[in-house]
Amino acid sequence: MPAPIELGSLLFTAVEPHRGHEVAYNRWYQSDHFYAGCMVGAHQFAGARFVATKRLKALRSPASSLMCEDPAGGSFLSIYWVLKGFHDEWVDWAVTTVNELHAEGRMFDERDHTHTGVYEHHSSVQRTPTGTSIELALDRHFAGVIVTAGELIDGSTLDEVATWTSDVWEPQASASEWGPEVIGTSRLMPLPSNAPGVPEVVENNARFLQLHFVDHDPAHQWEAGYGRWADALADSGLATHIWTAPYLATVHGTDTYTDELW
Repeated sequence: MPAPIELGSLLFTAVEPHRGHEVAYNRWYQSDHFYAGCMVGAHQFAGARFVATKRLKALRSPASSLMCEDPAGGSFLSIYWVLKGFHDEWVDWAVTTVNELHAEGRMFDERDHTHTGVYEHHSSVQRTPTGTSIELALDRHFAGVIVTAGELIDGSTLDEVATWTSDVWEPQASASEWGPEVIGTSRLMPLPSNAPGVPEVVENNARFLQLHFVDHDPAHQWEAGYGRWADALADSGLATHIWTAPYLATVHGTDTYTDELW
């Protein structure tokens, strides 16, 4: 039997279009860059786009963070899955391809990278054993995703955070209306030094990211749900909280939400 498709690493890129250019940015990204710069790539097998409206940005914690200094920034988020065992080959393809797109004049200058980083997938937990796996999460077209990020305290491990997620956070969350269908945990990796046009991300083995995919408005019952994630993480004694931020899925082929960013 052939080996299953397995998530190995991921690209997380939060971007802020310059005001007045949000529609043009959205059309460029969804019609050109999503495909030419990413989805036709070697060993990249899934991708999805999300958006944070002004309503959702008001729920972020903290408002300004290491992931997003500007409380109004990071309006658009794109996430891509890379096949396990092929990260280096994907990096080579991505750097070459984006440099070619720059040379062809097919990039978009009226934007800023809020946080673009690559992450090594560590583990996942899903609501039910027969539910959506992390490998299928981007193709499921979930209504939204809640991004959470933290940093391990000295002596803690990502294995312990994953266990806390599966044994403590996920059971109570999945038993609630606001809970996720699947959660993926990953660790920050260094960006290639020759990545064109992307601010350097300092290597930090303690930094981790979680993606909580939900089948409803990510703001649903926020105060009772993900508004408590930071406190719950602190109570675990394993890590400090960096960011919690909800995003809605974009509507491909439309400019939906571009008039609700600020």
